[in-house]
Amino acid sequence: MTVTVVGGGLAGCEAAWPLAERGLDVVLVEQKPHARTPAQNGDKLCELVCSNSMRGAALVNAVGLLKEELRRAKSLILRCADESAVPAGGALAVDRDKFSDAVTLALEAHPRVRVEHRVVEKIPEATAESPVILATGPLTGEALAADLERVVGGRLAYYDAIAPIISADSIDETKVFRQSRWGKGGEGDSGELNADALGDAAYINCPFDEAQYKAFVSAIVSAQKVEPRSFEQVRYFEGCLPIEVMASRGELTLAFGPMKPVGLTDPHTGKRPFAVVQLRQEDVAATAYNLVGFQTRMTYGEQTKIFRMIPGLEDVEILRHGSVHRNTFIHAPSLLDGCMQLRARPGVYLAGQVTGVEGYVESCAGGFLCGVMLAQALRGESITPPPPTTALGGIRSHLMRDVPDYQPSNINWSLVPPIEARRTKKRERYAMMAERALADLAPWLAAISQTS
Repeated sequence: MTVTVVGGGLAGCEAAWPLAERGLDVVLVEQKPHARTPAQNGDKLCELVCSNSMRGAALVNAVGLLKEELRRAKSLILRCADESAVPAGGALAVDRDKFSDAVTLALEAHPRVRVEHRVVEKIPEATAESPVILATGPLTGEALAADLERVVGGRLAYYDAIAPIISADSIDETKVFRQSRWGKGGEGDSGELNADALGDAAYINCPFDEAQYKAFVSAIVSAQKVEPRSFEQVRYFEGCLPIEVMASRGELTLAFGPMKPVGLTDPHTGKRPFAVVQLRQEDVAATAYNLVGFQTRMTYGEQTKIFRMIPGLEDVEILRHGSVHRNTFIHAPSLLDGCMQLRARPGVYLAGQVTGVEGYVESCAGGFLCGVMLAQALRGESITPPPPTTALGGIRSHLMRDVPDYQPSNINWSLVPPIEARRTKKRERYAMMAERALADLAPWLAAISQTS
């Protein structure tokens, strides 16, 4: 009995792991190096392309809870992420190369996993005994996407954007300061970029005064953009808008968005800046940083010119420009059953962003759930979905929640049943929901671990 997993990204790798750990043979098919999506550069499994951050770590954040649930469930992805973590204040961010290396090594070394490198252009034949998991992500190849569209009778697509990465050597340390918002993670000496001396003050902040900020926004709005082709309909995910789209909504939109200065004090002036651009460490050696929230579809030439208007980045060296890519997903509530199986093609399962989850951790969670429930089915056991009160249950609930305009979603507290807590502040209420989730998770983990 062999399961074929198509796609070596977060969802595919995570789906393969619990299947193999539960004694099932897995063929993990990855198209690299024979083909790449527009966002990919390397040949390893689990290449992170949009950002190196897996977002907030605190349990009062829904994504923080989701990560903790995955850790307790012995997720391969979270284990490798923790092993390759870099300073990021209150978030979990990773060294992309170390992370990818760790996932690749673990899967290639597993005795029940065989990694094959080939391009899949058609949904493979599948049966109840030899099922297929499609985990091909938001950039599913055109031929395979067309075959999937034929099977399900249509697909939706919108566009996602990637933030730039810059060289640390090109940052003018005399004009920036390192500090996390509200001092979270600790603060270091002003202006000094040595990570060892600064502890966990993980963000480099480029401060703007009002005049600098308004000139910067004006340049973004008037910059030349990469336009979509005539037959493409652009639909951005609201949680990952290009900076020029935000800037076009009003002069102060960026100052209340990715450039918000709240919780920061410039040690050079002793005051809060009018706005900031935050830089987050990309690798363990701190040789590269990404511009937080600065996904963009500006042309490469315009990016270089405009980013050099950022204080401290006047001589910036861009290691990877921002870009825009397609995100393809299905209408999961009507097309998938409760085990993430295609109703129109029994034996074919979908996992990850192609189902309409958004984000690294959510993709990982979708792969994990698909792998665990499929393993239970193949072993003839009762399928046990996660409790709806957990973040993992919230991911499954999202895929089953039939709303008029189904759109990709990050994990959020609205996907988890509320808790009765009168006159409780939001943060305290979320903490209570997280405590409930972890309590409800424990017996479910005990039940699924019996299949190991």
